[in-house]
Amino acid sequence: MIIAGYRIPLFASLLVWGLIWELFGQLGATLVVPPLSAVLDRMVEIVPTKVFASALWITGKAFFAGVLIAVLVGVPLGVCMGRSVIMDRLLLPWVNLFLSAPLTALVPVIMVLFGFGQTTIILTVVLFAIWIIVLDARAGVRAISPSLVEMAHSFGATRWQAFRHIYMWAALPEILSGVRLGMIRAVKGVVIGQLLVSIVGFGRLFELYSSRFLMEHFWALLFVLFAFAFAINEGLAWLERKVEYYAASRG
Repeated sequence: MIIAGYRIPLFASLLVWGLIWELFGQLGATLVVPPLSAVLDRMVEIVPTKVFASALWITGKAFFAGVLIAVLVGVPLGVCMGRSVIMDRLLLPWVNLFLSAPLTALVPVIMVLFGFGQTTIILTVVLFAIWIIVLDARAGVRAISPSLVEMAHSFGATRWQAFRHIYMWAALPEILSGVRLGMIRAVKGVVIGQLLVSIVGFGRLFELYSSRFLMEHFWALLFVLFAFAFAINEGLAWLERKVEYYAASRG
């Protein structure tokens, strides 16, 4: 961004909004929005505690287990939809439906089927993450040049070999994009799961802080989640840029 001939870093807007937040919090107009400086101080205070470490461990296990299932199921399913017209017509309406549906309303259904334990929380993470992974994998496969597929068949490649050496690598930019977006959605899924299903992990801390009006603690924990989601986004976005050259071979 360039203003009056000077290049202004993009993060400068965050500094402006942070200053506005600090001034608004210092006015004491509402208990819900404490000063930003107090929130940052509280974040430094709660992160090293055993309570936070325990909540992070519980939340992290559910998050990564759900993401792993979503990737292992979503990527092959998206590849199959991209290659098979029949599967695409059968599954695409449902994938689009679940992607746009208010998924929080479906969590009680999972609770009825699987109870109130960690399994339901993991399935909630899968529910939030898998659909965008499927769609992006499908889009990547559909963008592959038919000549690559024909070449694989002409050399006698099996379906598994074509999947490993052609579809996966040629569709890798879109697959990584889907995984990145799916993991961001999974952050929301794991917190919703822990709030609605079983009050554990970060869900327990959110419930504790909000019920006692500990808004500095509440916003500090929220900042930790924002930072985690931002780190995921930037890390996978960097990885996407590293593999973009695969897309050129599909043209």
